[in-house]
Amino acid sequence: QVQLVESGGGLVQAGGSLRLSCVVSRSIVSFDAMGWYRQAPGKQRELVAVISSDRVTNYANSVKGRFTISRDNTKNTVYLQMNSLKPEDTAVYYCNARSLTVNFWGQGTQVTVSS
Repeated sequence: QVQLVESGGGLVQAGGSLRLSCVVSRSIVSFDAMGWYRQAPGKQRELVAVISSDRVTNYANSVKGRFTISRDNTKNTVYLQMNSLKPEDTAVYYCNARSLTVNFWGQGTQVTVSS
């Protein structure tokens, strides 16, 4: 059983920062990519950022320049550093681990950005 546990969410004012963490119960190098997704009420889940096993990254246009995804393979942990937060960033953020044949999700952590 593969478990992903997110942490670091909370309430922050616009312009503030948060750092999300995702601890995986399996070596993250066994997956093709690790990613962060988010889902706001009434909205479809969307990709926020992804990082491959060789550390190639990709970001949603809405977060480019503000968010940074990184990984620590020795800790089996993926991070999402979120700076200059905006109210529209408010959502539940989910950690994802995927390969060609598998897809695992965490339970999510709430991020709320107030005006």
